[in-house]
Amino acid sequence: MPQPKHKKIAYLFGAGATHAELTMLEKTFLEEKNGLLTKDVSSRVVEKARRNKAYMEDISMVQSTRGSLENSKIDEWADKTSRLKELVRKDIESILTAARKRLFYLHKALFEFHEQRNTKLREKLIGVISLNYDDVLDQAFKEFHGEPNYCFTLEEDGPSAEKIPLLKLHGSFNWSGKSIRGRNRTIEIIPLGANKNYLHVPYGFIWSRALEILVECDTLRVIGCSLSPNDSHLIDLLFKAHLEKGKAFEIEIISSENGGEQIQRNYGFFPKIKKLTEIESALIPDPTPMNPFKTWLFYKFHNTYKKGLPRTKYLSKVTI
Repeated sequence: MPQPKHKKIAYLFGAGATHAELTMLEKTFLEEKNGLLTKDVSSRVVEKARRNKAYMEDISMVQSTRGSLENSKIDEWADKTSRLKELVRKDIESILTAARKRLFYLHKALFEFHEQRNTKLREKLIGVISLNYDDVLDQAFKEFHGEPNYCFTLEEDGPSAEKIPLLKLHGSFNWSGKSIRGRNRTIEIIPLGANKNYLHVPYGFIWSRALEILVECDTLRVIGCSLSPNDSHLIDLLFKAHLEKGKAFEIEIISSENGGEQIQRNYGFFPKIKKLTEIESALIPDPTPMNPFKTWLFYKFHNTYKKGLPRTKYLSKVTI
């Protein structure tokens, strides 16, 4: 008999996944106004930059109601951009301390889920894409798959060649001393804002590999990402993937029902967008869970293992 076809799965993570888990772990987190969403980080970074008179000389900085960052072409912009990146890094790392990150388990539970026998019979994880700078996802990945394959070049060889790609589209704080074609390099992040440049090494390679993963996948699961119109390059990437594939792939929005409805309205040209309660024939009964990532993972795990749950290290913590 022919073997059943595996559904090829890719994930796209945004800041909302990390933000929601930290809020879940620390009940006072939101009250302290320490949000990890892009609009929160942008607002704080803009405010810190404005306090620096030397930084603000000859600069036009715009803060919208959602807190996005923009830049203008000015003298010594490279230095100002570098300082802005450093402000972003310090802001996020001041919140995502080592002690806090040790408490995180949802990303680890997700990778553990994909290592289970019943899951492998149904699904094949082919790639993970992230918009985040922090290493929460990286650490979870390492526990199950070893050192990540970040796809810094198109020449994938050596031990990482067979690994599932971990593609950080905007870069990462932990990309220092990375070997690219035999040279150790520190790779700068692409800063917050609408005007992003992805053409320089290694981002062109990373984005090309992301396109390949999206073309190959049957289902893209979007976790903690609003698919903001401000990130036009990401929407263009999804659009190109549909064109290259020649048919639509499923896009499951693991977010609040309202968030999913907004994405459906904004991107009706992607015909297979599924909001939370539409995933797998109403897998999730609650349209407004406190943590959509955790709620989806709970129901997904229990639905896959109806006849008995395997012993697990992290999935057993996922309760609602």
